[in-house]
Amino acid sequence: MNQRAIVVGSGPNGLAAGIVLAQAGLAVQVREAAAVLGGGARSAELTLPGFIHDLCSAVHPMALSSPFFRQLPLASYGLEWVFPPAEFAHPFDDGTAVTLERDVAATASQFPNDAAAYRRLFDPLVSRWEALISEVLSPLTHVPRHPLLLARFGLGALQPTTVLTRNAFRDPRARALFAGPAAHAMIPLEAPLSAAFGLMLGGAAHAVGWPVARGGSQQLSNALAGVLRSLGGTILTDARVATLKELGAPDLTLCDITPRQFLEMTDLRGHAAYRRALERYRYGPGVFKIDWALRQPIPWKAKECLRAGTVHLGGTIEEMAVSERDAWEGRPPEKPFVLLSQPTLFDATRAPAGQHVAWGYCHVPNGWRGSAVAQIEAQIERFAPGFRECVLARAIHTPADLERENENLVGGDIMGGAGNAKQFLLRPTWRYYATPLEGVYLCSASTPPGGSVHGMCGYNAAERALRWLGKTRKA
Repeated sequence: MNQRAIVVGSGPNGLAAGIVLAQAGLAVQVREAAAVLGGGARSAELTLPGFIHDLCSAVHPMALSSPFFRQLPLASYGLEWVFPPAEFAHPFDDGTAVTLERDVAATASQFPNDAAAYRRLFDPLVSRWEALISEVLSPLTHVPRHPLLLARFGLGALQPTTVLTRNAFRDPRARALFAGPAAHAMIPLEAPLSAAFGLMLGGAAHAVGWPVARGGSQQLSNALAGVLRSLGGTILTDARVATLKELGAPDLTLCDITPRQFLEMTDLRGHAAYRRALERYRYGPGVFKIDWALRQPIPWKAKECLRAGTVHLGGTIEEMAVSERDAWEGRPPEKPFVLLSQPTLFDATRAPAGQHVAWGYCHVPNGWRGSAVAQIEAQIERFAPGFRECVLARAIHTPADLERENENLVGGDIMGGAGNAKQFLLRPTWRYYATPLEGVYLCSASTPPGGSVHGMCGYNAAERALRWLGKTRKA
């Protein structure tokens, strides 16, 4: 009789864990509390009929970079990537914009005084991207296969974004372009490790692109689910797990949930130190998100923005630093850094003919109860006058709304926990994926390598669980 595994949660990490366990011959069942599988990678009609919006993740450089996802036949299960001509754009008040192009040299050419510096920063990473990403997304306890490459990356990644950009670039436009992806980290730009996101997401943009899934991010989750089912795995939706006891006695239990939910589901009496460590786990800033149904494309002053699937709205690096610092320290930003996605410029399947969808979000204090609608739309109007006249309908999601729809988004934190230095090294504890409960593992974005849609938290946790069980995977 096959050994059994239950995975709690059907986000990309939960599905990745389930696939790994099924490849090793276990009978896998995934349980999802929501009516639709996918966790943070879902899509739905949030505004008007026929307008398909991504509920959380929308642009997927790390999914395309993922060493595990690259092994899977996702295209055979309906996943098609769509690549905008430019990976992302960053507009300025003078009506111009800079873009990150797939080609490093083409991007660098926008900064005549910093072209050589830009290439020195990214060329070594991009030229060995597959090796680098395999190192960075591996468990922290692994022995590096490419130590010099990892060390070179680490010299920049450990720095604050403000320090790295000040030392590397003279052109404020180059600094702003780098700061855009760095700010995805949801930690202050003055904080150590914030530059890691600028290097990783910038490097991914050059190496593989910032694509969207045709039809919406749900298609990525559906494809992962298709692979799991082809291996004999089953997925139950509307199947909330209140306590792990109700699961019976599977050989393995992997939990695609954050420490807060794990504390609610488990009896940790007799494991006081572990319980206290989870109770101390810190969640980062939340997200305030708006989805729009639009009668036409966003009327950007800088036409370069129409070539990009993602637009970073924040002006200078100094402005962006204030916005990110405010959210981290508990103050709602007055002029927020806004991340905006406009997929229907390149994927017409998501809206009625000639019409469009977009979403934008800014970082706000965790659990914040205010409204940032006016501030977000003011930032868009700043770079695209007349935007509000394009809006047919809005769907507004506060941090509480996001958590209500997906309990892993605690206080609106989409990263599974704060990405500060301590929680980079101990995420969520020194045990990483393991727990003191026999056969029970964590596999969510609250474990290494952390947030983003790459499935490697689930992959790494499942590999560790299989070693404990004495099983090997048949890829």
